[in-house]
Amino acid sequence: MNKLIHTPEGVRDIYSEEFMKRQYLQTQILDKMKHYGYENIQTPTFEFFDIFAKEMSTISAKELFKFFDRDGNTLVLRPDFTPSIARACAKYFTEEIKPIRLSYSGNVFSNNLNYQGRLKESTQLGVEFIGDDSLETDAEIISLACESLLSVGLKDFKISIGHASILQSLMEAANFSEEEKEEVKEYVLNKNFFGLDEYVSKKSIDAKLRELFSLLRDFYSSPDEFVLAKEISKEYEGIYQSFLYFENLYELLQAYKVSDYVSFEMGLISAHEYYTGVIFSGYTYGSGEPIVKGGRYDQLLSYFGKDAYAIGFAVFVDGLLMAVDNQKISLPVEHKVDVILYQKEHRISAIEKAKIYRDYGKVVQMIRYADSEELKRYKEMYQGDFIEVIGEE
Repeated sequence: MNKLIHTPEGVRDIYSEEFMKRQYLQTQILDKMKHYGYENIQTPTFEFFDIFAKEMSTISAKELFKFFDRDGNTLVLRPDFTPSIARACAKYFTEEIKPIRLSYSGNVFSNNLNYQGRLKESTQLGVEFIGDDSLETDAEIISLACESLLSVGLKDFKISIGHASILQSLMEAANFSEEEKEEVKEYVLNKNFFGLDEYVSKKSIDAKLRELFSLLRDFYSSPDEFVLAKEISKEYEGIYQSFLYFENLYELLQAYKVSDYVSFEMGLISAHEYYTGVIFSGYTYGSGEPIVKGGRYDQLLSYFGKDAYAIGFAVFVDGLLMAVDNQKISLPVEHKVDVILYQKEHRISAIEKAKIYRDYGKVVQMIRYADSEELKRYKEMYQGDFIEVIGEE
């Protein structure tokens, strides 16, 4: 076996129809972001290791692709765009007062274990809104996430919305130690709510608070469905305020005409250390992973020397394309080629003819043939495409 023609584990070549589909998805979504007023930014593929320290990164240090430059600095291939954009904002928009809206696209890298079945190089695109902590900003971001998916023909999806303060408030009300908090987070991250119930039942906490812990497994399609849960939470300010926040957010999402695509998940949390407020994930069938992830991270920019509120989301292009294909959603891409077959002595005429077609927007390939046998083979090879022959006897 010739190893030179194979790619390393976790990466792959993308070409032909799949490439065109990916390009279409990205173009549609970036165009939608542009119409919301987001401007493109491009950050480096690799950064200093410290940019992705534990407090700022989405993956552990052992899953980073690390290497050294000539000066001995540790560099990493970016595993996530958000810290890179936070760094760029702190550098270039230090004195900026007005809100900053940025969009991006590119590849991210995760040195995960081969048996996990995930790509080590994948494509993301997304937005970051810097400098505003309002409910209106949160609604704009979630609406844009919905419209991004709608723009590529996806209709059967849900954006599941949670809030970082719900679990945090529950654990603080229960007076859990830092070690206990980490155990509880692990249960919730893994959706092991039976294990969580058993864990909480062994703790000396109020029965009503224990009941609120059980709400972490619940989903609600609208505020009408969590009236009772909100009433139970009144004695716990942080949790109660989260329910009020969801009500107000839902009202704005109705105005954006995207409320049918959202639900509220009480136990939605993130392994990302930097999220501080609303958190959301987008799901659809035909993809084994979320196709959108986002949330508010009001403290992240302070690590880079700029105090600013921030919220954003990322679309996972690989998963989105898988869902589009599995749902048989037709994308308006076609690999149509017009072919001009010509003999050497007619090459000037062929070039002139090809230029006319290309100026009209057609895709034209020029192929020289030597004799009638070769002409016959080319005609069979390109059967179904438009063919013009120059010089045929």
